[in-house]
Parts: sequence; structure tokens; C-alpha cells
Amino acid sequence: MSLTIGTRLLKAELRLAKPFARFSGIEAARKAQDQLGRMTAAILNSKVGFEPVEFEHFSACYAVSTACESPCDRAVLYLHGGGYTAGGLDYAKGFGALLATQTRLNIFCAAYRLAPEHKFPAAQDDAMEAYQFLLDSGYLPEHIAIAGESAGGGLALSLALRLRDEGKPMPACVVAISPWADLTLSGSSYNNNIRRDPTLIRESLAYYAIAYAAGHEAEPYVSPVFGDFSNFPPCLMFAGGDEILLSDAKTVHKRQKRAGAESEFVVEDGMWHVYPLYGTPEGKRALEKMSLFIRAKLGLIESNPSR
Repeated sequence: MSLTIGTRLLKAELRLAKPFARFSGIEAARKAQDQLGRMTAAILNSKVGFEPVEFEHFSACYAVSTACESPCDRAVLYLHGGGYTAGGLDYAKGFGALLATQTRLNIFCAAYRLAPEHKFPAAQDDAMEAYQFLLDSGYLPEHIAIAGESAGGGLALSLALRLRDEGKPMPACVVAISPWADLTLSGSSYNNNIRRDPTLIRESLAYYAIAYAAGHEAEPYVSPVFGDFSNFPPCLMFAGGDEILLSDAKTVHKRQKRAGAESEFVVEDGMWHVYPLYGTPEGKRALEKMSLFIRAKLGLIESNPSR
């Protein structure tokens, strides 16, 4: 399926802006992401409300859909992207609100600690604490989904691996959008798509990897591409065909299938990193598929609903 004219124009605009991203530092990236999140949350403020939750080391909040169906006892733990170095609670509220609107569920947004101030395993520790909070709040594990994009997608995968390894109750499913799952940057797409990717810069990713997990890059809790996916929950992943992280999700999908896990991987030709967040027709289709998957795995609809 060819890209729409609007999508092609947006892709061209992203490509034009890419050189400027090369010279922006972490603080600029943090401000930009938070502003984007505030804008998205403001657009959806009539459909979503926010309930803050404070932890010792990080902040979080529920993004509560006004259309959540009683008893509204299902939740999604959402882990934001940002290369482990950017993305505060304001940013997380943006996609959290979008996800709440789409799924009509409670979305728990966890703004885990960021590198380089807080290195691995701080982000994963915070994600573990957020998941345990949902369990302690009365959510059944089979009523919890974990979702994330980019670094948050990789974190969602690694969180499920750690939950399994520690014998903790497993979530109903995992959704990963363009997961950064290989901080060694060793996948084929890091070279094959380097000129095609309109947004990501390999050198920046290498810097983020060192900032977050220097010396640990090849460990499964940092790079799930090296993980064992036996007894892993059902997983749905998305990636753009032109992004340099394409091989991350592709490798994880192959490892999941070899381990006997339920895994579905959607590649949208011509699209870029975290394309479901951009509001294009291609992104809207992905969000709808994501919502149906989550609602089915949480027992709210049949697994293969008729459309």
C-alpha cells in the first residue's frame, strides 16, 4: 500500500528537520518532548482526565478515559520513549491520553528516571515499581497490559523478561512500538536504513546507549534482542520499514516465535520511527489494531472481532 500524499509530505518535513536534531542536546530534547506531550494532552482534555501518583524516585499519573466502561478494572502500564535520556511526565501524558482515548482504558503513565543522571537499571527498577503498584492497587495481572514506544518499547519487553525471571505475575500482553531493543546497534537496519530513516540519527543513539547503560549494552534487560522469550506473554510490535531500528523488532519477533511465544509484528513500508504517534492514516490504522489487541487480551472483546 503506497503512502498517502499527506504522509509523504510529512515525511519530507521530518527529513528536512533531521539535521537540526543532530546538534540539539539532551536538555533541548527534554523540553521539546515535554512540549509535544502537553500539546497532545491539551487537545484530548475533554476525553481524558489525569490523576497524579507520586513515588519516591519518579512521578506517574493515570490517564483516565471518560469513556472507560464500568467497572473500568483494566489498565495499561505505559512506558514512554526518549532514548532513556528524555521524556518526562508531561510527555508521557500526551501519548497516554491518546492511548486512553483509543482503548477506553485507564493508562498508567510512569515517568521513570532518566540517564545520564540515573543509569541502568534505574529505568527498569521504576517500571517494576509501577507494575507492582498496579497489582497492589487491585488490578489483576491478567487485566494489565504493558505498552511502550522506542526506548519505552524496549523497556516494556525487558520488564516482562524480568517479571518472568523473578517469578512475578505476568501481564496479559505487551505492545511495543518501534522498540529500541538493541543498544549494541548491531542489527542490519542500522546500516541498511541509515539514509532512508527521516528522523533517527545513529550517532545520537550510540550516545544515548552509553549514557544509559555503558558496559551493559549486550545484557537482555538492556537489549531484549539477546533475551530468552520462553513463557513470554502475547506480544504485538510495530515498526516503520524505513527506520534504523527495524531490525530490533524483527529480531525480537523471530526470537519470540522460536521460543513458542505468541508474537505479531507489523511493518509499515515507507514509514518511520514510532509512526503510530503521528496521526497519519497509517498511524491511525496501527492505533486501532493496537487497541483491538489490548482489549482482546484483557478480555473485553473477542480475539478476532468481526469488523
